[in-house]
Amino acid sequence: MLLNTYGEASISGRTCQEWFQRFKNGDFDVEDRHGDGREMVFEDAELEALLDQDSCQTQQELAKSLGVTLEAIAKCLKSMGMIKKQGNYVPYKLKPRDVERRLFACEQLLARQKRKGFLHRIVTGDEK
Repeated sequence: MLLNTYGEASISGRTCQEWFQRFKNGDFDVEDRHGDGREMVFEDAELEALLDQDSCQTQQELAKSLGVTLEAIAKCLKSMGMIKKQGNYVPYKLKPRDVERRLFACEQLLARQKRKGFLHRIVTGDEK
């Protein structure tokens, strides 16, 4: 019937069935939906470049910039070894200078602990 009325510009019978089912379920959006086809491929270098520009971006912003899904961004960040700390994406492994800073801080704390005797750590008080 649609083919007779609209000719070759008409929609297929299957598309008509899908729209009818959507309308029946209360979804009145007539825009085409993206299929579950293959995700758009992007390079890790593109993601790294975006993170170098601004490491405070959310995964949603990164996905929108690259035109891919959130899942693709999450997988790529995980494969790159990046995690979000204090609002910035940083490498999961520490850089050598960060390891040295932590080691230095620990050594200072141990040295301070050894300098003060046992009695300095005990808190005492009396009723007066």
